[in-house]
Amino acid sequence: MDTEERLDGFLTWAVLVRNLSHNTISAYSRDLNEAWEFLGNLVSADSAELGQWLQHLTKQKKAPSTVARKLSSLRAFYSYLVQSQVIASSPAQKIRPPAAIFRVPHSLSQKEVVLLIEVWSEENFFSSRNRALMELAYGSGLREGELVSLTVDKLNLDQGWVRPLGKGAKERMVPMSIPSVKRLAVYLDRWRGTVSRSGSGRTVFLTKNGNPLSRMTVWNIVRSSALKAGIVSGIHPHTLRHSFATHLLEGGADLRVVQELLGHSDIRTTEIYTSVSRKRLSDAITKYHPRGTGTW
Repeated sequence: MDTEERLDGFLTWAVLVRNLSHNTISAYSRDLNEAWEFLGNLVSADSAELGQWLQHLTKQKKAPSTVARKLSSLRAFYSYLVQSQVIASSPAQKIRPPAAIFRVPHSLSQKEVVLLIEVWSEENFFSSRNRALMELAYGSGLREGELVSLTVDKLNLDQGWVRPLGKGAKERMVPMSIPSVKRLAVYLDRWRGTVSRSGSGRTVFLTKNGNPLSRMTVWNIVRSSALKAGIVSGIHPHTLRHSFATHLLEGGADLRVVQELLGHSDIRTTEIYTSVSRKRLSDAITKYHPRGTGTW
């Protein structure tokens, strides 16, 4: 088979077997097609040729994080070819990614989170749904994909637990905050049934027409919340997840606990949030300590 057929097989496998998200599949497709265009034949490429492509990206001043992501796409593709017994070993496995430049995740202050959530205080379907969604996003650190795919059977309001389906179809149990439980109870008991129909299934968050929310709708809800609250900095659904993790660590939560709550497979991903906490400590000294401004 040629590269095109192998790529199609890999992407189909990633959807049907790995159950990866649409965004991940799109990134795989884009990265691998770029590599294919440069190399000519991905299936027969060796480590040296892959290295040349990555060096080419670096010369184009691509960010180290971008190059590392494209290398990750190559590794996933060649791992699939090894499993399919197309090749004996992965030519991408021993290639080292460039030193990553970690961007500090943007998180809100606790006061800003309260403002963001409490803009939805009216007694109607939209306000109740949006308030419940925002409370759950911040109170349990759920991704937007986990919010839109959440079904009623994954909620236990009596015990205060939610079981989101995360990346790689991995399910985890996360406690819910008391406000989350209260707002979800109101939404489910009073409002969801007013729009639910036969095609709604058991999806928790619905549109006014009874369809499951899309990721874009969640983005729009969060952006609308920010406008209503007067928060002008770039706010998106993941900002609430970032804030969830940052506030836990600032409150003294153990890093391993936060890792489990977020569903991170690698603790190094969770460690990024410790830099947020350290930065805030540093900013506090700069702002409030008499020696912090360097004027003495």
